[in-house]
Amino acid sequence: MRVFIIVLLGILTCVACKQGSEVKEDKKDVAISEQLTQVVTYESYGAMITADNSLTSKGIQETYAALKAGDTAVVKFEAPINAVCKSKGCWMRLDIAEEEVFVKFKDYGFFVPTDTEGEAIVEGKAYLEEVSVDELKHMAKDAGKTPEEIASITAPQRELRFMADGVLIKGE
Repeated sequence: MRVFIIVLLGILTCVACKQGSEVKEDKKDVAISEQLTQVVTYESYGAMITADNSLTSKGIQETYAALKAGDTAVVKFEAPINAVCKSKGCWMRLDIAEEEVFVKFKDYGFFVPTDTEGEAIVEGKAYLEEVSVDELKHMAKDAGKTPEEIASITAPQRELRFMADGVLIKGE
């Protein structure tokens, strides 16, 4: 009987050790799987759009370079947010490397939070516009610029513009 109990304990110990190592391997696989399938979440504003097939900063720069006054191009692109209207969230500026794109929202139909940061994906129409001194001063005021900075605006500027149908802001 004593021999039977010792043999049984030996078998149980081997089986328990083998199952413990399998559990550890499964935990490693799960950790690797979680890293590979990390999901990016977005906050959506305006029309429902998707994140796929959006241009990079270089792609949208090439699109703007091909535009002439009066031209428009329907595109979707992703870029970091440089600034948002501090008054209502009615516009934002996106960084496309060497330049900024001024983004307004279609029909003034939606806004983004005034404290928005990070990256955005926008879909809509890209175009060029000459912006008047009055509008430049108004935007500077909305952006919270000082009276001296606003007063220094004395000439119109050619600006990359975008009318967004929908916006996705990357969540954290």
